[in-house]
Amino acid sequence: MSTTVAELERLMALPSETEQLEFKEAKNQFDTTKLYRYCVALANEGGGKLILGVSDKPPRKVVATQAFFNLDDIKVKLRDRLRMSVTAEVINHPNGRVIVFEIPSRPPATPLEYEGSYLMRSGEGLVAMTPDRLRKIFAEGAPDFLSQVSINNLTGDDVIRLLDTQSYFDLLQIPYPLQRDGVLEKFSKEKLIIQVEGFYEITNLGALLFAKNLRDFDTVSDKAPRVIVYKGKDRLSARSDIIGSKGYAT
Repeated sequence: MSTTVAELERLMALPSETEQLEFKEAKNQFDTTKLYRYCVALANEGGGKLILGVSDKPPRKVVATQAFFNLDDIKVKLRDRLRMSVTAEVINHPNGRVIVFEIPSRPPATPLEYEGSYLMRSGEGLVAMTPDRLRKIFAEGAPDFLSQVSINNLTGDDVIRLLDTQSYFDLLQIPYPLQRDGVLEKFSKEKLIIQVEGFYEITNLGALLFAKNLRDFDTVSDKAPRVIVYKGKDRLSARSDIIGSKGYAT
């Protein structure tokens, strides 16, 4: 980390603060608890910079700060209190002393809290994270829908029976393997199926693309191609028809 005067002035010239950037004047001091809270909020938003000694409204200017003259001490406190490695440096701008705190991002699927509150920024202050925001963060650690398993405990013959494997090779314009194992190996490499202890699992991706009949797969049976027909411009009188039950690539 090494922020130059030129880089500082570039940040000051931005039209507005971003999720990764916060300015505070802090001319005389900056409350340590407030610093903890802002570090947690910025970490929850992916990490970023907290800059003290600069006016927070454009056109921004350096007003100089007298806060945290012992940076080593505050960095130790941040590490001990928040369990994160926040770096800090002083920039000796021609108009006065500026401090730049560089806050790392939170770990994936792990929102950070301070005194029981999961914090995020809102305007000029901090607020508790909304339930929707928390759900999105917790969901980061979950497998995406397409990689999840639709059916498991299958034999190789079951896979061939349930999936239109011929369509895959036709689409790629490559010869169909002479041996069944060659088909299964190719589908495994594409994450369409997964081999587990001698059996096979078909993923949602494999089912959606190559199912001979989507109704055989409970997790995607409601995702068959569908067409909606409107009578004139009246959306209240519409008809929805399922136009097929095969995977989308077949």
